Amino acid sequence: MSREARVEAGYLLRQLQEGVLLSLPHSRPMPSIGNRCHELRIPDENVTWRIIYRNDADEIVILEVFAKKTDKTPHKVIETCKRRLQLYDA
Repeated sequence: MSREARVEAGYLLRQLQEGVLLSLPHSRPMPSIGNRCHELRIPDENVTWRIIYRNDADEIVILEVFAKKTDKTPHKVIETCKRRLQLYDA
């Protein structure tokens, strides 16, 4: 992830921490993972980074960060995020 992409990711995550509700083109809901789960979109030089997160009342839970190369979120990423949420909530 380039420096510019890291700065953009940090800026968007800070907005979420401050209670700003982001929408497209920066964030989209991911109900296939769970309630309050979203995907941040971070454009970079040759790839678009994704940060899957859950927006809880008092925290932002980061579930996965990956470079997305296709239109569809890989099934493995979705399953990993679901498993991490189960472990986190337990």
